[in-house]
Amino acid sequence: MVPERVTGSTLAAMGADLEIVAAQAEHAAVVLEMIRGLAVYEKLEHAMTATEAQLRETLFGEKPGAEVLLARAGGEWVGFALFFPNYSTFLAKPGIFLEDLFVKPEARGQGIGGALLREIARRAVARGCGRVEWSVLDWNEPSIGFYKKLGAIPMEEWTVFRLTGEALSALGEA
Repeated sequence: MVPERVTGSTLAAMGADLEIVAAQAEHAAVVLEMIRGLAVYEKLEHAMTATEAQLRETLFGEKPGAEVLLARAGGEWVGFALFFPNYSTFLAKPGIFLEDLFVKPEARGQGIGGALLREIARRAVARGCGRVEWSVLDWNEPSIGFYKKLGAIPMEEWTVFRLTGEALSALGEA
């Protein structure tokens, strides 16, 4: 992927261009830093158990579970997006699920989140995907507003379910 260069009045005022790059194994520590920042923002630090070693194995090992894009402005890592393929049976097409999108608080409002989403949308179109989906916490009004401005539609008739921990083990061993 050729790094995307984004220039805008805010970024130009900072004296920075924005570069979006596909993360590699050597970026595992940066990805972990972004995940920590996201956990703090979402008030979920208690749920975070990820380690750099786990990320190296699960994102950059033999069977990567997801892809990561990193955003850099002015030589600093300022955001990331983590996504993976899914499938729409109704469309009979692959899709992309955006697991996490995070921009550091001091870098928000400068087009970084939009640039990350634009790159994911480009990849979705190039891969013949029928859609890109993600979840957002219901209290996160700034993000909800941002997504709606981009043309995203909330799927209010859907409820997300999760199976994890003991319940997942019990069902998997049944």
